[in-house]
Amino acid sequence: MSGHTLGEDMTDQPDGRRQIPPVLYLPCRPTIPGESPQVELRTLEDGRLALLAYTALDRLARCCGDHQPWTLMETGHLSTLREQARYDVVLLDQELPAEVRHTGGSL
Repeated sequence: MSGHTLGEDMTDQPDGRRQIPPVLYLPCRPTIPGESPQVELRTLEDGRLALLAYTALDRLARCCGDHQPWTLMETGHLSTLREQARYDVVLLDQELPAEVRHTGGSL
């Protein structure tokens, strides 16, 4: 996967830190109407559990495909989500291989 981890040097600011937007787009599992969205987590090759997050909706569509369900989350709420989902790392703007993308079929 190409992309960046949260906190990795992607120099957008003079001090070398990347400016993270106030909201992130998170890929979700397909849901039945009326259900709450469930954020998708990915297991990395080294065994860590990763939360994928996208800094813009067009990046999510480009990296995950047009059929990827998503939810919008305030960046400040990631710590609460981490307590619930127990992920190890946040990966920003990661491109998913075609074989793991959603195709728009039924659940």
